[in-house]
Amino acid sequence: MMTEESPGNQFQQLGGEAAVRGLVERFYELVEADADLRPVYPEDLSPGKEKLALFLIQWLGGPPAYSQVYGHPRLRRRHFPFVISELHAGRWLRHMRQAMKDEGWDAAFISTLYGNLAPLAHHMVNANDDVPREPLDNVRLT
Repeated sequence: MMTEESPGNQFQQLGGEAAVRGLVERFYELVEADADLRPVYPEDLSPGKEKLALFLIQWLGGPPAYSQVYGHPRLRRRHFPFVISELHAGRWLRHMRQAMKDEGWDAAFISTLYGNLAPLAHHMVNANDDVPREPLDNVRLT
């Protein structure tokens, strides 16, 4: 598990791809049980699980598979099809933190990672914005 004193990038310190995929699985279990957040997601969660796993792997310092497949993350634009409120962003963060705890991640690292994820999650809020709502599917953005 990751500790603040550990050398190397976060991806390797956490346990690599298996650790990230375990986190994503637990996170989506929490999302599925959330009556407020679940309706924001499409019926089939599988594509979203894979995209989140690839994004987190890359974001934490692992291989750049997300960008190789989808191009630049442009997360806000990719989330335009989903009407996301502050409530949704907060619940997303709550479930991500709980998933990290459930997966046994180091408390200091959880705090650091949460601090980095919070602004990102709130940047996705678009409920009152006039933005294009058509889905991008698996479009490669540059």
